[in-house]
Amino acid sequence: MKLYFKKTLKNVYIVSCHQQGIPPNKSILLALFKAKVKKSHHEVCNLVICMDDVKDVDFNPLVRLLMEIDESEINGVDIIQRSSCFMSAENVLFLLHIIRKKLRVVDLLDMSFGKKFLLDISQRGLTCQVLNLRSSHFRKLNMIGNFMQMHTLNLDFSTSLSSFQESCFTCMPKLRCLSLCETRVSNLWTTSAALNKLTSLIELRFQNSLCVDDIAGSCQGSSGGDVEYSVVSGHLENVLPAHDGESYDHYFSADGDMDLFPVDLSDFQRELHSTPENLSDESEGEFSGWDEHFSLSDLFTDPLPVWNEMIDSESQSTSFGPYEMQIEEDASAVSSSSRNISYTPPTKYISSHPSPICFEKHYREYMIAALPNLKVLDNLPIRKIDRDTANIIFSENFEYLPYKRKNEESLVSILQNREMAASSSFSHRCKRRPFYASGNSQYMYSRSLCAAKLGSSAWPFLRPLSISGKVSADDRTFRPRQFEYHPSNSSLMVFGTLDGEVVAVNHESEKIVSYIPSLGAMNSVLGLSWLKKYPSKLIAGSDNGSLKLYDIRHTPSTTTGIYHNVSSVSYVEFDQLTSVHVNSTDELFLASGYSKDVALYDISSGKRIQVFSDMHRQHINVVKFANHSPSLFATSSFDQDIKMWDLRQKPVQPCYTTSSCRGNVMVCFSPDDHYLLASAIDNEVKQFLAVDGRLHLDFGIASTGSTQNYTRSYYMNGRDYVISGSCDENVVRICCAQTGRRLRDITFNGKGSRTSMFVQSLRSDPYRDFNMSILAAYSRPGSNSEILKVLILSVTFIHASAVVYIFNISIYLILLQVNLLASSDYDKEYLCKEKRVQSCSMGG
Repeated sequence: MKLYFKKTLKNVYIVSCHQQGIPPNKSILLALFKAKVKKSHHEVCNLVICMDDVKDVDFNPLVRLLMEIDESEINGVDIIQRSSCFMSAENVLFLLHIIRKKLRVVDLLDMSFGKKFLLDISQRGLTCQVLNLRSSHFRKLNMIGNFMQMHTLNLDFSTSLSSFQESCFTCMPKLRCLSLCETRVSNLWTTSAALNKLTSLIELRFQNSLCVDDIAGSCQGSSGGDVEYSVVSGHLENVLPAHDGESYDHYFSADGDMDLFPVDLSDFQRELHSTPENLSDESEGEFSGWDEHFSLSDLFTDPLPVWNEMIDSESQSTSFGPYEMQIEEDASAVSSSSRNISYTPPTKYISSHPSPICFEKHYREYMIAALPNLKVLDNLPIRKIDRDTANIIFSENFEYLPYKRKNEESLVSILQNREMAASSSFSHRCKRRPFYASGNSQYMYSRSLCAAKLGSSAWPFLRPLSISGKVSADDRTFRPRQFEYHPSNSSLMVFGTLDGEVVAVNHESEKIVSYIPSLGAMNSVLGLSWLKKYPSKLIAGSDNGSLKLYDIRHTPSTTTGIYHNVSSVSYVEFDQLTSVHVNSTDELFLASGYSKDVALYDISSGKRIQVFSDMHRQHINVVKFANHSPSLFATSSFDQDIKMWDLRQKPVQPCYTTSSCRGNVMVCFSPDDHYLLASAIDNEVKQFLAVDGRLHLDFGIASTGSTQNYTRSYYMNGRDYVISGSCDENVVRICCAQTGRRLRDITFNGKGSRTSMFVQSLRSDPYRDFNMSILAAYSRPGSNSEILKVLILSVTFIHASAVVYIFNISIYLILLQVNLLASSDYDKEYLCKEKRVQSCSMGG
């Protein structure tokens, strides 16, 4: 006897369960029942499937059900997860992709789904309107898949997420709301560049700003969308109505037979389970495990799909920082009549769950100025007066393009103007107001080209600087501790290692030019200084006081292990050495260290001429000769003083003394000796006039509050820009040396979400604009290390895996190169062994 039954979604599901020999899932039956009730009341009919109550055994019947959705009267399907999921990640992905048109909300805690699950979503995309991936494991977000219908994306509490890849957000034309609270995102430039691709974005939050007057509820004027459940507190009752418990036979009749399941799923499964061409670890970055420092009760209770509408547009908001209560005050300087704004009583706000980006100075103003279409930031509305104020603050504190350029210029037009000498308006502008001291000089076009190339590149180019070679019977990996560019050869660099080795390398070809072993005489090399008139020679000093002059022409690049003929000159030791520096005529060099004294040496005779005692009240970390005067030198000390000295006078009294507010880590001269750049503990960076020590510029970099945050700064592009980094932070800041305005921040991260990297030392490339090298450090014992190149244009990191003990904190060293003018996501790591090294407060 053939049985027939009416084709409804419920019947389809029950028949499928019957064929699979399993009982129907009560949660799915309840969802179908609720959808049917809504339809009977002429309401929006959405099918809400709770993954907490679904297991792998329910997979096949659920697939049959969802394949009928597009042709049914269901308006949309919501896939939600409140706590745990008992279905495999592969099956969940299949369900998400099989709903072609009516997928509405995907709300998942993906802690149990793993790396492949996230990669698939980010690379393939989804057809949903709302995607909620709270606590996801993204490290570098690269959502390049097709999300053409999505208008809301929630990645709150994704504590591994620290950056966006350059191609992220390319296919989200309708995205209006984005939430990134309590992530690790910190870089203003890459973040704003990524978000600018979201042309429809109007609401953004990196922290949750709540009205103090109404903490128990929601802010006045804010509301959620009309949805069937809440992210946290809303739930579906796991109770079946009595009339839903009928037997299977109730749905069969003797009227005929209908085959409901002719579809072959094999092609779709093959498509789903295949790996996309660009689905790789390199493209997506790393994923980490579940971070257990918060619970589900900490999640936002804002209902999806929209967190809040516009807050009362007449309430005036002021800039605020994380965890600070802000009281909005009436702007008395602006008349209500002229602004057409009525007075509103002050409103109190408190912010919670901030991401690190919220702590950046002028964060709110920067984001408002950088995202002109944004209407709500951190739950606070953006009014015209807020945008006007933000634009002013942005222009005062940030450089949109290098060298004060206001607008991006075409490289082709710049080159054409150069060839035709036709840029009259540009030349007149330069004559009226020179960009820098050189004015309309030979550097004008190179600066124009730099500005044009940097304009479209917020992501610096990083790549490993892989230095390797046979320096003994086996290949070895070096662990740099200090480094210097060659004074006349743009391809050469020398670095000293934690093992006392001195290695000259061609950092373009990544080949060893010369290798000098420690020979038992050197410990960690902390001081390196090239001779200028004799560019094959350099002074190297180690932390055990050893001082030697080497000639790299007389040392081999490869070896069989015998080094009896290494050309060197030894000098009288200087205990606890931290820095050495040669004067401009290659006649003398100075050494300083963990003492109050400075020693003066004669290079040619090999003798120590004199020791200048008690030049400071505390130890002298760095001593530097002027670049052009062979007798002038400056000292920086942890007694907070910077002093200028002249060897032509007996250095008992300094030429002058100037001071910082904290202990000085280092000092250096500008390339033309016009300025002194001093770096003190915790991001205190100041520029003084070298002639008399008057303060010229305080760069105003925000402090962290750490007394061990040792800061180092150098000039870049001549004296045009300053690069600055600190040993408690994974960021290098680039500031204009004339105005102090911030051009870019370069952030870098270690391998793994729980591995942090910090700036140990850095140098700018003297031959390439917007190129630099950074000696970085891992803070986790046993971490790997590497040598990288990065273009900001271009920056290079050289990694070494040595342990630094600072107040019982283990740090592992790395050296990195950066280029700011190129853009790439190339980032690779190399393994290295660990070893103890000197405190990161020592040396330049």
